[in-house]
Amino acid sequence: MRASPEVALLIDHLDVRFGKGEDMVHAVRDVSLSVDRGESFGLVGESGSGKSTVLRAIAGLARDWTGRIAVEGNDLGRDRSKAFYETVQMVFQDPYGSLHPRHTVDRTLGEPGRIHGVADIDARILELLRDVGLGPEFRFRYPHQLSGGQRQRVAIARALMLEPKILLLDEPTSALDVSVQAEILNLLQRLKREHGLTYVLVSHDLSVIAHMCDRMAVMNAGRVVEEMSVDQLRRSEPTHAYTRQLLKASLGYDRAAVDALETFD
Repeated sequence: MRASPEVALLIDHLDVRFGKGEDMVHAVRDVSLSVDRGESFGLVGESGSGKSTVLRAIAGLARDWTGRIAVEGNDLGRDRSKAFYETVQMVFQDPYGSLHPRHTVDRTLGEPGRIHGVADIDARILELLRDVGLGPEFRFRYPHQLSGGQRQRVAIARALMLEPKILLLDEPTSALDVSVQAEILNLLQRLKREHGLTYVLVSHDLSVIAHMCDRMAVMNAGRVVEEMSVDQLRRSEPTHAYTRQLLKASLGYDRAAVDALETFD
């Protein structure tokens, strides 16, 4: 697979394994996909399908991988440089676990800026707080003094500190109350427009993918079984049997449809 000048992220024949011998888990199997600059690309599938592991391989958190990963035309190895983190950042699923409990918002936002030599960090912190809908009064609070939605806003602000071009979003709303989820998704859409970002969004929720993304890949048992546009998803036009199952299971809470989900090897 060759990258065109418009491609922000290229993944070619990616395999990820954990463990050795009989305990080895083949989490991602021969995944290939590309994401254009400015695009929102979704990875969807049930728990254990390998979608989050793809993000972790891109971010350098899952190191035992083979294949090719290229960002902005530059092939990645096992280690990640400072330049990589100035281009790619990740927002994790759990806003309770991703923030250090003993670090104030000020320290959480300022630390990556100091490591990477960002100028005028104080002004940058205040700008980021405004960007994510938090005022300066939140600057010296600790995570336990914030709601789940406010914590995720801080995590998003931290990801934006280095002005990256690509955000990897790993189920960014699934740990939040339903009433807060839409607020965070709308915030992410606004930030994408204002900052010209490219998103790779992992979710098990097809409605989130339909709301946020242009294209999507469906994963099952570590493999991509189908790529489709979100318009095709909205028209209920999947071609693979697993995608049809997933779509049926997502149309309201259908216990029988969820129980009937099959793995396709």
